[in-house]
Amino acid sequence: MKLAPRLHRLGNDIVASYLIDLPEGITLIDAGLPGHWRDLQRELELIGRPLSDIRGLVLTHGDGDHIGFAERLRTEAEVPVYIHTADAHRVRTGEKPKTAIGPARIGPTLGFFAYGLRKSALRTPHVSVVTEVVDGDVLDLPGAPVVIGMPGHSPGSIAVHVPAVDAVFVGDALTTRHVLTGRTGAQPAPFTDEPERALASLDKLAGVSASWVLPGHGAPWHGSPADIAAAVRASA
Repeated sequence: MKLAPRLHRLGNDIVASYLIDLPEGITLIDAGLPGHWRDLQRELELIGRPLSDIRGLVLTHGDGDHIGFAERLRTEAEVPVYIHTADAHRVRTGEKPKTAIGPARIGPTLGFFAYGLRKSALRTPHVSVVTEVVDGDVLDLPGAPVVIGMPGHSPGSIAVHVPAVDAVFVGDALTTRHVLTGRTGAQPAPFTDEPERALASLDKLAGVSASWVLPGHGAPWHGSPADIAAAVRASA
């Protein structure tokens, strides 16, 4: 799905990742589920770019529904995979703490897990080789992505600011569709390691200049990062 010039979404409101299409090459933000590999191929075909034009994949954190095709992309196309140092162990092993599920409704919850099954979520490979990044890094990738540390959902959760497409990609630092309740609108994401820390990290968005805030789950937010951060706090 084309959101704006040079800016595309893979997947849907249940699980999403993003493609930035610039003349110097492509940067991907997150890798969804393994079955989104076909979505990636379709989007590349639509924009007339080969797989070899992908210069890097930046993961907002190391959870399974964000790393789906990352290892396949790394091994088959030799694309480097970037992740915050604090989530490097998680992405290599899948090890993470158990978190309280919180509110849930049976319909949306079953829909989320059914979608995961259709997209091969149970066969998500870990990423064996990664390039580690930290808060404040500007990556040598198309669009010069800026890493914004936003710990809370996971220790190495990040937002990725790409001024070239006027967007900030927030992973699960917040959500606009709760995958377990179906509730829409800006709100905290479920399955968060440290909810209070995640809310505190929203302060990092206040100074970001962008017209798009793009979560890993839910509809794109066309508005300021400061406004959505305030909306999430109000919802919490």
